[in-house]
Order: sequence, then C-alpha cells, then structure tokens
Amino acid sequence: MRVIPSVCTFCGVGCGIGLRVQDGRVIGVEPQPRHPVSQGQLCAKGWATSFAIDAAKRLTEPLIKEHGQFRRASWDEALARVAEAFRTALEEAGPQSVGVISCARASNEDNYAAQKFARAVLGTHNIDHCARICHSPSVAGLALTLGSGAMTNSIADIDEAELILVIGADVTENHAMIGARILRAQARGATLIVVDPRKTRLARLANIHLQLRLGSNIALLNGLLQIILANGWENRAFLEARCADIQPLRRHLAELSPELSSALTGIGVAELEQVAYLYSHARSAYTAYGMGITQFQSGTNNVIAVSNLALACGQVGRPGTGINPLRGQNNVQGACDMGCLPNVYPGYQDAADAAVQAKFATAWGRPAPAHPGLTSLGMTQAALDGALRALMIMGEEPVLTDPDQGHVARALAALDFLVVVELSLTETAKLADVVLPAASFAEKHGTFTNCERRVQRVRQAIAAPGEARCDWQILGELAARLGYPGMAWSDAEAVFDEMAGLTPIYSAMSYPALDHRHGLQWPCDADHPQGSPLLHAQGFPRGRARLLPVTQVEPDECPDADYPFAFTTHRLHFHYGGGSMTRQSPLLERETPAALLFMHPDDGARLGLRDQQAVAVRSRRGRLETRVHLTDDVPPGTLAMPYHFREAPCNRLTNAAQDPQSKMPELKACAVAVEPLPLAARPAGATDHASL
Repeated sequence: MRVIPSVCTFCGVGCGIGLRVQDGRVIGVEPQPRHPVSQGQLCAKGWATSFAIDAAKRLTEPLIKEHGQFRRASWDEALARVAEAFRTALEEAGPQSVGVISCARASNEDNYAAQKFARAVLGTHNIDHCARICHSPSVAGLALTLGSGAMTNSIADIDEAELILVIGADVTENHAMIGARILRAQARGATLIVVDPRKTRLARLANIHLQLRLGSNIALLNGLLQIILANGWENRAFLEARCADIQPLRRHLAELSPELSSALTGIGVAELEQVAYLYSHARSAYTAYGMGITQFQSGTNNVIAVSNLALACGQVGRPGTGINPLRGQNNVQGACDMGCLPNVYPGYQDAADAAVQAKFATAWGRPAPAHPGLTSLGMTQAALDGALRALMIMGEEPVLTDPDQGHVARALAALDFLVVVELSLTETAKLADVVLPAASFAEKHGTFTNCERRVQRVRQAIAAPGEARCDWQILGELAARLGYPGMAWSDAEAVFDEMAGLTPIYSAMSYPALDHRHGLQWPCDADHPQGSPLLHAQGFPRGRARLLPVTQVEPDECPDADYPFAFTTHRLHFHYGGGSMTRQSPLLERETPAALLFMHPDDGARLGLRDQQAVAVRSRRGRLETRVHLTDDVPPGTLAMPYHFREAPCNRLTNAAQDPQSKMPELKACAVAVEPLPLAARPAGATDHASL
C-alpha cells in the first residue's frame, strides 16, 4: 500500500489528506498529520472520500444520446459530435450563442482551460460557474469596499481572535474543521457570537446567538453599527488613516434607533447593545460569513454591511481579525481566480479593460471576445429565449443546485446541444446530448485553491477508470478540432505555468514551490515570494477602504395567506452539494438517508402533524413531497430544507429573483405552503433506502 498526499474535495477548507492506494485502487483515506489547515484531522465527509471516486459507479466511456437513449461511443465520435455542434452554432448565430459552465470542484488547470476555451476558441465571455450562486456577492461587495473579494485572513487566525463573529454560516456542518477550530478558540477564552435565523449546532454552543428574522441581515448590521457610532465606540484612528469619509454612512445610520433595529430583526435592544460593545471593544475580532448572507437579492449589500462593521471598528489588516467569506466548494476560490466569470480574466483582470484584452489577445493569439458575457443564470434565460444554442457543463449540477428547478430543466431542454463532462450520470448529465467521462482529482495532477487563498497540489494516485480523461485534455482536443492549436499542453504543470505567467497574483508560484510548504497563499509574486497569509496590513487595493450606506431590503417573496411560511435552504453535516459524491458512501448515507423539512413543533401542532409524517410543500414554482422533522432549530413560521436530495429537490421551490449587482439568485428566502399527507403515506420519489 502507498499513501499519496492530496487535498480533500469537500468544501472550501482545503484539508490535507493521504490517499491509501493498493492494487490500483484508492482503498481509504487518512489525514496529513502536520497539515497547516486540518492539523491531522478530517471530518466525516473527508474520511469517506474514496467512495466518491469508486470506479464501479463512474462513467468510463463517452455516451451519445440517440432517440432519447444513451449509447456508448468512441472519443473520436463523441468529440467530433461536440465540435460539430459548437461549429454549427457559431456559424449560424455567432459567439453569443455558445457558452461554458466550469466546475468549482475541478482543478485550477481544468478551470483555466475552460475559460481559455470559451474566450480563445469559442470567442465568447459566456463563462461562469457555481460561484454565481454562492459567493458572487462577496466578489462584488468586497471589491467595492476593499478592492479584493477574498478572505482577508487565514484560517489559523482564528487561534488569535479574542472574539469570533459568525454570520449566516453553519460552520460545524459545512466547514467542519473550521468549526472545530472555532470551538477550540472558544474553549481557550474567545467570545463566540453567531448570527443565524436557525439554531445551528454552533449557535447552541455560542456565547451569544442572535436569532434574527430571516432576511433581516442589513437591518441587524446597520443596527449594530448605529449603536457603535452613537456611543463613540468606532476606531477613529483606523478610519482616519485607512478609510474614506465615513460621514455619509454616519448620516444614513442616524435615522435608525436600537428600538427600530430590534423591531426589524426580532432581536432585543439589550442583546444588540451587548454585541455592539463586545465587537467594537475586542482586541481582535474575526468575522466569518457564509451563504446566509450572500444568497439574497440584497446579497452584495449584505456583504457591504459586514464590511462596514469591520472597517468602522478597525477589525481588518491584523492577525485574528478580518472579513472572511467561507467558500462552499473545494475549488470555488480557484475557479474564480482562474477567470471563470464573464467579467474577468484570470487573476480578476477586468475583461472590459483594453490593456487586459490586448495582453491576452497577444498571449493566446486570438482577439478578445467582442461582447460582454452572460452569467450562468443569464445563459439559462438565453437558452429559453432561443439565443443560446450550445452549452458545455463541466461537473456542475444546476438541475439540483440552481433556483427554480423546472425553469432550469426547461432551459437545458431548449438548447440545440448540451454536452456534460462528469464523473457519473448526474441529473444534469441525463439531459445531455453527449456525456464525456472525466478523471477525478485522484486520477490527475493539478491544484486547488482553498477559501484562505492557499493553492495546494493534488497528485495522480491511480489511473482513471476506462477511458476517462482530464478536463484540460478534453478541452485541448476540442480546441484542436475547432482549429485552435494553443491548448495542446503536455501535462498539467504546463497548464499551470501558462496560467501563472499571465496571472499576477499567482506569478511566483510553481509546482516545486507549492510542494515545499503545503501550498502558498496569493498574492504570491516578486514582492511576496512566500505568499500572503494576511491581506491589507498596510493598505487596500483600492487605496482607502470605502464605507457605503446600504438599506434593508426585504426578500422578494414574503409569506402571505396562500403561502404562509418563510422557507430557507441549508446543508447537512454528512452530505455535500447535490449528493452525487457523498451519497455514494453507505457510511454517510445511513446518517441522513432522506430529505427532511425542518419545522417548529408549534407549527406542526397547528397543522396536526406528527414527526416524520409525509407532507407536500409547494411554492409558486413547484411542489415536492418529503417528511417533516419537528424541531426548534427553526423559529415558528420559518421552514428549512437541505438541497442534497434528488428525490425531494428543494430548489424546485426556490426563487430566482436576483441581486442586481452580482446576479445572485435569492436561494435563501421564498414563501411556501405545507399540506399534510395521510399518516401512512410515503413521499413521492422516496427510495427504499431513504424511508425512515
């Protein structure tokens, strides 16, 4: 048996793992004992990694759909079919008629290849990925206030924090190793404050839990800051030295009072005043947030409100402080870094800037695309409108994870051609015209970038099953068939080196340098050859940081007589994403084998429901059946449901209303109605192993 060092592919923490390999198979996983992020530990998902890549459940050869059924095909036939479909769309409707959705679970090399294929081969900026529906407001909001949209500090800074503020993040469930680190810090004396409409595990363990009304994030953050400013608790020295004029924000907040903030949020005045005092007086306050902040139509302004609070108190630019968005997928940070967004090239270089366009046109030997690109949801709508003709989806599962599932399915069906690159036959892959089998992280070399900007190596431990190939290889071959020779890389390291040569924040990185220190944190350049664990110690990319007035915006859809419950989505500790990886593990599946609707017991009593009774849940967009779990995890009037289960896909219900700045859909709030089903009834779609 050999042990190959690698990085876990669940969540954005970036834990170090060792793949136990015997007889050409990954037979188990172990933690890396001295890894700087995971410190010799793994969560339940990390220990179950080997099930996700088991060759017995994988796609091993290309599939082509004919007469509604898939048949096996050679790579030559499948690639010819894909190339011809894109060529036809380009000839008939131009570059705006094609697009690529890359993958936050794929490597940096794969994602760099995806955006290069879109821009240099297809001639379009229609490139996006699932950051659109998780942390695009972080990129947009923090770019406005700081000039950079990534975590300002390192995970290890939790150890130096005197106070830890967690907003809209279920950390012990979704980022378990960060959650464990937070709890160890609390045990050593740090004050833990959790802001969440649900009583999460971390909220129950916190020193203070602010259980705000769903969707009232800006009202809460503005209320805290109003109390701080009214009492003179702001960090005036920091504001004068590092920030632009705070007076417009001060005047904006003067209209508030603690009593009004309490009424808007459901939090008592005394609690608001206590938290405002503790945060503003802490020697070092570490602020972490998640999709409970971002997945709203006010997502960008929610992030700005977080930034306002941290800046006003000088809780940025020092160890143990910072504004730290917790990324949900293992390489969502890297996919953003690689330029898999319609408005930026690799390294967040502005796609509309003429100098940037000239730089990449020279490097790639192709002119920059002439038109602005579409977001992933923009491509969905363009497909429905008949404007988008051909689409490639790499490793994403929009049928389960995007809002309004029926809308997404109709859009994919409206395409002339859909090609999906995947490990297994997911719900999205089932809708494709061609499916191409991809190599997993254990079957290729590459890099991932975790939520703290740490770029780490993954190494090939075993051969890919059957004829599965690396994404960058597939894209390189398609590029050649479409007449572009500039993607014929010899190996993954050559892809990385090309990317680093064009990406200033990665410019001093190389595979040998990454091997030396369990990775490097960007920016890593001539001025920072050993990387940058801490951002903004001396200044901000935009010069002086900005404090911007923002106003509370209610969710697009609030409860009414027809749909009396507020509905939100969340994750479970033992599952991840659409479940295509974690639900392959019998160890994880037995822990939570079926979808559940979380409901307060008082609401259950009013509806005459018993715990685990089957119910139907409907919104203005769809209906599903599941079982109810009566718990005070949620307040009366609010329901919550995880989105891992294809038998009861909660995104059949969710709202596609969008943040106007980042185009983030409002996945975290909509209105639903609940109908009891007969006591003996079984939810539609439930499988035998999923019954409780």
